[in-house]
Amino acid sequence: MTVQDAQRARASRSKAGPPEAYDFRRPMTLVRDHSRVLEVALETFSRGWGNQLTAHLRALATVSIESVAMRSYDDYIRSLPAQTVIVMCAVEPARATALVQIPSPMTMIWVDYLLGGPGMVVGDADRELTEIEFHLVRDLLQLSLGELSYAFASIVPMTVEIKSVQYNPQFVQAAAASAPVIVATFAVRLGEVEDTATIMLPADVMLAGLRERETTERRTAAEVAAHEDARDRMAAAVGNVPVGVAVRFGPITIHPSDVIGLAVGDVLHLGHPTSRPLEVVVDDVVLAQAAAGTQGTQLACVVVTSEETS
Repeated sequence: MTVQDAQRARASRSKAGPPEAYDFRRPMTLVRDHSRVLEVALETFSRGWGNQLTAHLRALATVSIESVAMRSYDDYIRSLPAQTVIVMCAVEPARATALVQIPSPMTMIWVDYLLGGPGMVVGDADRELTEIEFHLVRDLLQLSLGELSYAFASIVPMTVEIKSVQYNPQFVQAAAASAPVIVATFAVRLGEVEDTATIMLPADVMLAGLRERETTERRTAAEVAAHEDARDRMAAAVGNVPVGVAVRFGPITIHPSDVIGLAVGDVLHLGHPTSRPLEVVVDDVVLAQAAAGTQGTQLACVVVTSEETS
Protein backbone atom coordinates (compact mmCIF):
# COMPACT_ATOMS: atom_id res chain seq x y z
CA MET A 1 0.00 0.00 0.00
CA THR A 2 1.35 3.41 -0.97
CA VAL A 3 1.25 6.46 1.26
CA GLN A 4 -1.51 7.94 -0.91
CA ASP A 5 -3.61 4.75 -0.58
CA ALA A 6 -3.14 4.83 3.22
CA GLN A 7 -4.27 8.45 3.33
CA ARG A 8 -7.33 7.62 1.25
CA ALA A 9 -8.16 4.71 3.54
CA ARG A 10 -7.92 6.94 6.63
CA ALA A 11 -10.04 9.60 4.94
CA SER A 12 -12.64 7.00 4.00
CA ARG A 13 -12.82 5.74 7.57
CA SER A 14 -13.14 9.27 8.92
CA LYS A 15 -16.14 9.87 6.63
CA ALA A 16 -17.92 6.73 7.77
CA GLY A 17 -21.41 7.72 8.82
CA PRO A 18 -23.88 6.04 11.15
CA PRO A 19 -25.09 2.49 10.42
CA GLU A 20 -27.66 2.23 7.66
CA ALA A 21 -30.99 0.50 8.19
CA TYR A 22 -31.35 -2.84 6.37
CA ASP A 23 -34.71 -3.69 4.83
CA PHE A 24 -35.22 -7.45 5.18
CA ARG A 25 -38.29 -7.27 2.95
CA ARG A 26 -36.07 -6.30 0.00
CA PRO A 27 -32.66 -7.83 0.64
CA MET A 28 -29.93 -6.35 -1.52
CA THR A 29 -26.47 -7.42 -0.50
CA LEU A 30 -23.22 -8.60 -2.03
CA VAL A 31 -21.24 -11.69 -1.12
CA ARG A 32 -18.13 -10.60 0.74
CA ASP A 33 -15.78 -12.13 -1.86
CA HIS A 34 -17.69 -10.46 -4.69
CA SER A 35 -17.64 -7.13 -2.86
CA ARG A 36 -13.87 -7.32 -2.39
CA VAL A 37 -13.25 -8.14 -6.09
CA LEU A 38 -15.42 -5.21 -7.14
CA GLU A 39 -13.65 -2.88 -4.72
CA VAL A 40 -10.25 -3.83 -6.14
CA ALA A 41 -11.44 -3.24 -9.72
CA LEU A 42 -13.05 0.08 -8.82
CA GLU A 43 -9.94 1.22 -6.95
CA THR A 44 -7.98 0.58 -10.15
CA PHE A 45 -10.57 2.55 -12.11
CA SER A 46 -10.55 5.46 -9.63
CA ARG A 47 -6.77 5.85 -9.95
CA GLY A 48 -7.04 5.84 -13.74
CA TRP A 49 -9.94 8.30 -13.65
CA GLY A 50 -7.96 10.68 -11.46
CA ASN A 51 -4.95 10.47 -13.79
CA GLN A 52 -7.16 11.18 -16.82
CA LEU A 53 -8.68 14.25 -15.17
CA THR A 54 -5.28 15.56 -14.11
CA ALA A 55 -3.81 15.12 -17.60
CA HIS A 56 -6.65 16.74 -19.55
CA LEU A 57 -7.73 19.46 -17.13
CA ARG A 58 -4.16 20.46 -16.21
CA ALA A 59 -5.15 20.54 -12.53
CA LEU A 60 -4.45 18.10 -9.71
CA ALA A 61 -7.36 15.68 -9.48
CA THR A 62 -7.85 12.69 -7.18
CA VAL A 63 -10.64 10.13 -7.26
CA SER A 64 -11.11 7.63 -4.43
CA ILE A 65 -13.67 4.90 -3.98
CA GLU A 66 -15.92 5.39 -0.94
CA SER A 67 -18.36 2.50 -1.09
CA VAL A 68 -19.68 -0.35 -3.23
CA ALA A 69 -23.17 -1.69 -2.64
CA MET A 70 -25.97 -3.56 -4.36
CA ARG A 71 -29.29 -1.72 -4.29
CA SER A 72 -32.51 -1.68 -6.20
CA TYR A 73 -32.62 0.70 -9.14
CA ASP A 74 -35.49 2.65 -7.59
CA ASP A 75 -33.56 3.20 -4.34
CA TYR A 76 -30.55 4.44 -6.29
CA ILE A 77 -32.59 6.90 -8.37
CA ARG A 78 -34.37 8.24 -5.29
CA SER A 79 -31.02 8.90 -3.60
CA LEU A 80 -29.83 11.27 -6.37
CA PRO A 81 -30.30 15.06 -6.27
CA ALA A 82 -33.28 16.48 -8.14
CA GLN A 83 -30.89 18.29 -10.55
CA THR A 84 -27.67 16.56 -11.55
CA VAL A 85 -25.81 15.35 -14.63
CA ILE A 86 -26.61 11.72 -15.45
CA VAL A 87 -24.71 10.25 -18.39
CA MET A 88 -26.34 7.15 -19.86
CA CYS A 89 -23.93 4.58 -21.27
CA ALA A 90 -24.29 1.40 -23.31
CA VAL A 91 -22.51 -1.66 -21.93
CA GLU A 92 -21.52 -4.07 -24.70
CA PRO A 93 -21.73 -6.95 -25.47
CA ALA A 94 -24.30 -7.35 -22.66
CA ARG A 95 -26.60 -4.71 -24.22
CA ALA A 96 -27.19 -3.23 -20.76
CA THR A 97 -27.22 0.35 -19.54
CA ALA A 98 -24.88 1.96 -17.03
CA LEU A 99 -25.18 5.41 -15.48
CA VAL A 100 -22.51 7.91 -14.46
CA GLN A 101 -23.81 10.63 -12.15
CA ILE A 102 -21.72 13.76 -11.64
CA PRO A 103 -22.85 16.87 -9.72
CA SER A 104 -23.64 19.77 -12.04
CA PRO A 105 -21.15 22.20 -10.39
CA MET A 106 -18.33 19.70 -10.92
CA THR A 107 -19.08 19.37 -14.64
CA MET A 108 -19.11 23.17 -14.96
CA ILE A 109 -15.63 23.30 -13.41
CA TRP A 110 -14.49 20.67 -15.92
CA VAL A 111 -15.82 22.78 -18.78
CA ASP A 112 -14.07 25.91 -17.48
CA TYR A 113 -10.76 24.08 -17.27
CA LEU A 114 -11.20 22.58 -20.75
CA LEU A 115 -11.82 26.05 -22.18
CA GLY A 116 -8.65 27.40 -20.57
CA GLY A 117 -10.23 28.96 -17.51
CA PRO A 118 -9.11 28.78 -13.85
CA GLY A 119 -11.84 26.30 -12.88
CA MET A 120 -14.54 28.74 -11.82
CA VAL A 121 -18.32 28.44 -12.10
CA VAL A 122 -19.94 31.54 -13.60
CA GLY A 123 -23.68 31.91 -13.31
CA ASP A 124 -26.09 29.11 -12.44
CA ALA A 125 -24.10 25.99 -11.54
CA ASP A 126 -27.16 23.71 -11.68
CA ARG A 127 -28.25 24.52 -15.20
CA GLU A 128 -28.25 22.03 -18.06
CA LEU A 129 -25.19 21.72 -20.27
CA THR A 130 -25.20 23.38 -23.66
CA GLU A 131 -24.49 21.21 -26.70
CA ILE A 132 -20.86 22.38 -26.84
CA GLU A 133 -20.40 21.83 -23.10
CA PHE A 134 -21.89 18.34 -23.33
CA HIS A 135 -19.51 17.36 -26.12
CA LEU A 136 -16.55 18.55 -24.04
CA VAL A 137 -17.71 16.61 -20.98
CA ARG A 138 -18.58 13.56 -23.08
CA ASP A 139 -15.14 13.38 -24.71
CA LEU A 140 -13.42 13.74 -21.33
CA LEU A 141 -15.65 11.15 -19.66
CA GLN A 142 -15.33 8.69 -22.54
CA LEU A 143 -11.57 8.56 -21.98
CA SER A 144 -12.17 7.79 -18.31
CA LEU A 145 -14.65 5.04 -19.13
CA GLY A 146 -11.88 3.34 -21.05
CA GLU A 147 -10.20 2.92 -17.66
CA LEU A 148 -13.38 1.20 -16.44
CA SER A 149 -13.14 -1.38 -19.21
CA TYR A 150 -9.49 -1.96 -18.31
CA ALA A 151 -10.25 -2.35 -14.59
CA PHE A 152 -13.01 -4.94 -15.19
CA ALA A 153 -11.21 -6.89 -17.92
CA SER A 154 -10.52 -9.85 -15.61
CA ILE A 155 -14.12 -9.91 -14.29
CA VAL A 156 -16.31 -9.23 -17.31
CA PRO A 157 -14.90 -7.96 -20.62
CA MET A 158 -16.97 -4.99 -21.69
CA THR A 159 -16.91 -1.69 -23.50
CA VAL A 160 -18.78 1.34 -22.20
CA GLU A 161 -19.97 3.96 -24.70
CA ILE A 162 -21.75 7.20 -23.82
CA LYS A 163 -25.24 7.50 -25.37
CA SER A 164 -26.99 10.56 -23.94
CA VAL A 165 -27.36 12.81 -20.91
CA GLN A 166 -30.23 13.55 -18.55
CA TYR A 167 -30.60 16.04 -15.72
CA ASN A 168 -33.66 14.82 -13.80
CA PRO A 169 -33.25 11.33 -12.24
CA GLN A 170 -37.00 10.68 -12.42
CA PHE A 171 -36.84 10.78 -16.23
CA VAL A 172 -34.09 8.15 -16.45
CA GLN A 173 -35.38 4.65 -17.24
CA ALA A 174 -32.29 2.46 -17.34
CA ALA A 175 -33.73 -0.61 -15.57
CA ALA A 176 -36.81 -1.93 -13.83
CA ALA A 177 -37.55 -0.31 -10.47
CA SER A 178 -36.89 -3.51 -8.50
CA ALA A 179 -33.87 -4.61 -10.55
CA PRO A 180 -30.64 -4.98 -8.53
CA VAL A 181 -27.78 -2.68 -9.53
CA ILE A 182 -24.20 -2.19 -8.35
CA VAL A 183 -23.67 1.37 -7.10
CA ALA A 184 -20.13 2.71 -6.60
CA THR A 185 -19.65 6.02 -4.82
CA PHE A 186 -16.52 8.12 -5.45
CA ALA A 187 -15.02 11.18 -3.81
CA VAL A 188 -13.78 13.44 -6.63
CA ARG A 189 -11.39 16.23 -5.69
CA LEU A 190 -10.29 18.81 -8.25
CA GLY A 191 -8.05 21.52 -6.88
CA GLU A 192 -9.80 22.80 -3.75
CA VAL A 193 -13.23 21.51 -4.77
CA GLU A 194 -14.48 18.10 -3.65
CA ASP A 195 -17.78 16.41 -4.43
CA THR A 196 -19.33 12.96 -4.77
CA ALA A 197 -19.98 11.06 -8.00
CA THR A 198 -21.61 7.69 -8.53
CA ILE A 199 -21.54 4.95 -11.13
CA MET A 200 -24.37 2.45 -11.56
CA LEU A 201 -23.63 -0.90 -13.21
CA PRO A 202 -26.16 -3.67 -14.01
CA ALA A 203 -25.87 -6.28 -11.24
CA ASP A 204 -26.79 -9.26 -13.44
CA VAL A 205 -23.89 -8.55 -15.80
CA MET A 206 -21.38 -8.05 -12.97
CA LEU A 207 -22.51 -11.07 -10.93
CA ALA A 208 -22.49 -13.34 -13.98
CA GLY A 209 -18.85 -12.42 -14.57
CA LEU A 210 -17.99 -12.93 -10.90
CA ARG A 211 -19.64 -16.38 -10.78
CA GLU A 212 -17.93 -17.45 -14.00
CA ARG A 213 -14.65 -16.26 -12.53
CA GLU A 214 -15.20 -18.50 -9.49
CA THR A 215 -15.82 -21.62 -11.59
CA THR A 216 -12.81 -21.06 -13.82
CA GLU A 217 -9.78 -23.09 -12.73
CA ARG A 218 -6.88 -20.67 -12.40
CA ARG A 219 -4.40 -22.98 -10.67
CA THR A 220 -1.50 -24.79 -12.29
CA ALA A 221 -1.33 -28.58 -12.47
CA ALA A 222 1.23 -28.63 -9.66
CA GLU A 223 -1.01 -26.49 -7.43
CA VAL A 224 -4.00 -28.75 -8.11
CA ALA A 225 -1.93 -31.86 -7.29
CA ALA A 226 -0.64 -30.27 -4.06
CA HIS A 227 -4.18 -29.34 -3.04
CA GLU A 228 -5.50 -32.88 -3.65
CA ASP A 229 -2.57 -34.40 -1.73
CA ALA A 230 -3.19 -32.09 1.23
CA ARG A 231 -6.90 -32.93 1.16
CA ASP A 232 -6.19 -36.70 1.11
CA ARG A 233 -3.73 -36.43 4.01
CA MET A 234 -6.20 -34.36 6.03
CA ALA A 235 -8.98 -36.90 5.39
CA ALA A 236 -6.70 -39.72 6.52
CA ALA A 237 -5.73 -37.83 9.68
CA VAL A 238 -9.34 -37.05 10.51
CA GLY A 239 -10.26 -40.70 10.03
CA ASN A 240 -7.73 -41.73 12.72
CA VAL A 241 -8.87 -39.27 15.38
CA PRO A 242 -10.16 -41.20 18.44
CA VAL A 243 -13.76 -40.46 19.44
CA GLY A 244 -15.79 -41.62 22.42
CA VAL A 245 -18.81 -43.83 21.70
CA ALA A 246 -21.53 -44.48 24.27
CA VAL A 247 -24.52 -46.83 24.30
CA ARG A 248 -27.35 -45.52 26.46
CA PHE A 249 -30.89 -46.15 27.53
CA GLY A 250 -33.64 -43.65 26.91
CA PRO A 251 -33.48 -40.76 29.42
CA ILE A 252 -36.03 -40.25 32.19
CA THR A 253 -37.09 -37.18 34.14
CA ILE A 254 -37.05 -37.09 37.97
CA HIS A 255 -37.27 -34.38 40.60
CA PRO A 256 -34.25 -32.80 42.34
CA SER A 257 -35.50 -34.14 45.68
CA ASP A 258 -35.32 -37.68 44.29
CA VAL A 259 -31.71 -37.14 43.19
CA ILE A 260 -30.70 -35.76 46.58
CA GLY A 261 -32.38 -38.64 48.38
CA LEU A 262 -30.67 -41.43 46.38
CA ALA A 263 -28.98 -44.08 48.50
CA VAL A 264 -27.24 -47.39 47.94
CA GLY A 265 -29.79 -50.02 47.01
CA ASP A 266 -32.38 -47.63 45.56
CA VAL A 267 -33.92 -48.66 42.24
CA LEU A 268 -34.61 -46.21 39.38
CA HIS A 269 -37.23 -47.29 36.87
CA LEU A 270 -35.85 -46.33 33.45
CA GLY A 271 -39.07 -46.92 31.56
CA HIS A 272 -37.10 -48.40 28.66
CA PRO A 273 -38.88 -51.45 27.18
CA THR A 274 -36.68 -54.52 26.71
CA SER A 275 -37.81 -54.67 23.06
CA ARG A 276 -36.59 -51.13 22.29
CA PRO A 277 -32.99 -50.81 20.98
CA LEU A 278 -30.43 -48.71 22.82
CA GLU A 279 -28.98 -45.48 21.39
CA VAL A 280 -25.42 -45.35 20.03
CA VAL A 281 -24.19 -41.82 20.79
CA VAL A 282 -21.10 -39.84 19.76
CA ASP A 283 -20.67 -36.41 21.34
CA ASP A 284 -24.34 -36.44 22.41
CA VAL A 285 -25.46 -37.06 18.82
CA VAL A 286 -27.45 -40.25 18.19
CA LEU A 287 -25.91 -42.09 15.25
CA ALA A 288 -27.55 -45.53 15.43
CA GLN A 289 -29.78 -47.95 17.36
CA ALA A 290 -28.32 -51.13 18.84
CA ALA A 291 -29.49 -54.26 20.64
CA ALA A 292 -27.69 -55.27 23.85
CA GLY A 293 -25.79 -58.55 23.96
CA THR A 294 -22.54 -60.18 24.95
CA GLN A 295 -19.35 -61.25 23.27
CA GLY A 296 -17.51 -63.79 25.35
CA THR A 297 -17.21 -62.43 28.87
CA GLN A 298 -17.86 -58.80 27.81
CA LEU A 299 -20.98 -56.81 27.11
CA ALA A 300 -21.56 -55.85 23.46
CA CYS A 301 -24.20 -54.40 21.19
CA VAL A 302 -25.35 -55.07 17.65
CA VAL A 303 -26.25 -52.08 15.46
CA VAL A 304 -29.72 -52.64 14.05
CA THR A 305 -30.50 -49.25 12.46
CA SER A 306 -28.51 -46.20 11.42
CA GLU A 307 -29.80 -42.66 11.84
CA GLU A 308 -28.02 -41.57 8.66
CA THR A 309 -29.64 -44.26 6.49
CA SER A 310 -33.08 -43.88 8.05
